[in-house]
Amino acid sequence: MTETHGAWPPGLMVSAPASGTGKTTVMLGLLRAMADDGLSVQPFKSGPDYIDPAFHRAASGRASFNLETWAMGQDLFSAIAHHATGADICLAEGSMGLFDGVATRGLAGYGSSAETAAAMGWPVILVLDVSGQAQSAAATALGFASYDADLPFAGVILNRVASPRHERLTRAGMDRAGLPVLGALPRRGDLALPERHLGLIQAVEHPDLDAAIAGYADFLRAHVDLDAIRAAARGGTAPAAGSLPAPPAQRIALAQDAAFSFTYPHILAGWRAAGAEILPFSPLADEAPDPSADLVWLPGGYPELHAGRLAGATTFLAGLRDHAKTRPVHGECGGYMALGAALIDKDGVRHEMAGLLGLVTSYETRKFHLGYRRAVLGGPMPGHAPGTALRGHEFHYSTILDQPDAPLADVADADGTTVPETGSRRDHVTGTFFHLIAEETP
Repeated sequence: MTETHGAWPPGLMVSAPASGTGKTTVMLGLLRAMADDGLSVQPFKSGPDYIDPAFHRAASGRASFNLETWAMGQDLFSAIAHHATGADICLAEGSMGLFDGVATRGLAGYGSSAETAAAMGWPVILVLDVSGQAQSAAATALGFASYDADLPFAGVILNRVASPRHERLTRAGMDRAGLPVLGALPRRGDLALPERHLGLIQAVEHPDLDAAIAGYADFLRAHVDLDAIRAAARGGTAPAAGSLPAPPAQRIALAQDAAFSFTYPHILAGWRAAGAEILPFSPLADEAPDPSADLVWLPGGYPELHAGRLAGATTFLAGLRDHAKTRPVHGECGGYMALGAALIDKDGVRHEMAGLLGLVTSYETRKFHLGYRRAVLGGPMPGHAPGTALRGHEFHYSTILDQPDAPLADVADADGTTVPETGSRRDHVTGTFFHLIAEETP
């Protein structure tokens, strides 16, 4: 994954010791501040996060793409990295802690942000929540800086600093450890993005997203050394050429609204690059899929928050059912649930869905499902033949009450442990709880 050709923008990985340290708001502030300075900034997200790329796009004006090493092989990883073409600098946001991944090696690694940074040659900026400590924070930072001697380390941004004295003491520890301090952010309670039951809200749901991001940028500009951060960027050569996923059909009707919004950006980029026509429609607006489409694709999202509207969207449901009589329909996670017989919301109210599959799901009793998935197809899925191995990621709180149709695949987690969410197939209709990232290649 390190073979390189030609000039390339430098980059940085914004990571942290753990989730919840403030790296998302730091990332958004840096993206907007650099864009305001006239730079073309290419954002990336390390790992299989569905939500952050939309925020990155809003902050930078460029589409953000996921990069990770468990589900992606070298070919796909390189193809996605090439979206940095024409940028002045790349900024990638890590997921979880810098070195967090899975136990069993995937197509190119274990899925950690450190692996993504190493593959691209990007130095790491470590965002440290220093609340409740001072000089001791340097011990944490030094451990991260020295854990992998081959991983370049740009420095630290101190977050949630309580006072000027707290900052002085914490900086003293970093000086002793020989670690550059690239900024110190005072504690502010208004910097957290709104949350809901699956984590952050979607970018399209934020009540005033642009103003919030502008506020983050002003805050970052006042408290970090943007010049030092830009100077720390490295990795100035391009990865070898690769290929994006091929489209499963020529004309694809794609549900796109607040209920159906989660499709990996590289999937759609691959479809478009190969000349497929994507025909967006909104089930929440009671729009039917384009009747000329070869395939209807329902992405993941939050159908449980809109179940009543979807159940009453008669034009959408009639068009979907009509399409499914002769042509394929596929749903991922929330889209899969909408294809089922019913969805029970958190209050225990049953809402009838499309009924193209027998699946019944419930949010009344929540159960957390999270992790990478490897699926070997037992039947055809749009764009993929039986026997194909797919890599993806699952993240939802729904409980299956009934799953009577034929299983779509044998599904296991990253370490090979079988999971019960096999997906379903019936006639022209298929669905999975995992979001597709890539097809395995030999």
